[in-house]
Amino acid sequence: MVVAFAVLVAQLPARRGEAVSAPPRPAPGKAVPGGTPVPAPRPAPPDPASVKANELGMMPILMYHRILAKRQAELDRTPEQLRRELVRLAREGYVPVTAAEFAAGRMDIPAGRHPVALTFDDGHPSHFRFGPDGQPAPGTAARVILDVAREYPGFRPVATFWVNREPFGLTDPAEQARAVQWLTRHGFEVANHTWSHPALNTLPRKKVVEQIDRTQRMIEDLGGGKPTTLALPYGIMPKRREWARRDFAGVFLAGASPSVSPFHRDYSPLGIQRIQSNGKKGDCRLYCSQAWLDWLRAHPEKRYTSDGNPEKISFPRGLLRYLDRERKNLANPYDMPGRSPTMGQSPGAPSTSPGVSGSPSD
Repeated sequence: MVVAFAVLVAQLPARRGEAVSAPPRPAPGKAVPGGTPVPAPRPAPPDPASVKANELGMMPILMYHRILAKRQAELDRTPEQLRRELVRLAREGYVPVTAAEFAAGRMDIPAGRHPVALTFDDGHPSHFRFGPDGQPAPGTAARVILDVAREYPGFRPVATFWVNREPFGLTDPAEQARAVQWLTRHGFEVANHTWSHPALNTLPRKKVVEQIDRTQRMIEDLGGGKPTTLALPYGIMPKRREWARRDFAGVFLAGASPSVSPFHRDYSPLGIQRIQSNGKKGDCRLYCSQAWLDWLRAHPEKRYTSDGNPEKISFPRGLLRYLDRERKNLANPYDMPGRSPTMGQSPGAPSTSPGVSGSPSD
């Protein structure tokens, strides 16, 4: 009876003004009784001016197709070409995020770093397949990404794979589920590229919806969760843009320029630009990844640079008018000595016309 009374008293709330002793908190990094480590406190982010943060700047969303040892088409890249491009990104301070993270505005990367999204269309076997050891096979996109991340620890091994009805060339549902679940379990995104890759502008609304919804159900049934992003086949919108929107956080094009920041007033989740991965020959001299990465390196004030604080949106004060009004409660403008990036073009609206200010031809 005494024990029961003591337990009851311990459960009663303290009177106003009385001190209540909290249970001792384990030290950061130590395990709680259940065995789960307590995360160390997050360090305070630096002064955004010290890292020249600009979260209204432009972000490259790179578009890949097949990754082949011997290229068969202009869109193909070799594993070595992919590796070299990823190494360049790592050395230049880029940190990968998924398309879903970008569209949701959840790009929690270190201060002074730049987000980049690696996106792979069509769910080709060269993107992902298992090797004999149960890990991604050498030469696949997933394996190249993982290898570069091991070499450059700050480079997150994540990407987005947009798939059709036979993800990664697999026809057995059990094998499809194994692949999709391995990827999502390891931080990759598997998302919607329609069922049979049609040009959506040739279809009536009912068929557009069927193409999208059938792929949504497949990915969910395979254990990949509900996709929140869609890549349009050939980058072509249906006859009415809203047919593609459904409840996606982002609908991606096959464009030729960096995307505006998801916090920028000009951002549209229904038409997110991407950049084809390629060198600087022909039209790619102006519009593909090597040209745009060169341009962003030469114009760092135009590039998205993180403040390291996921609770705020930091940028030079002169750019305030470019912030999406719905996000003004998160605004963290700062004063920056010297020339403001507001001089000339908007920091998040690049031109893709040759010879026009804002294109890589400048």
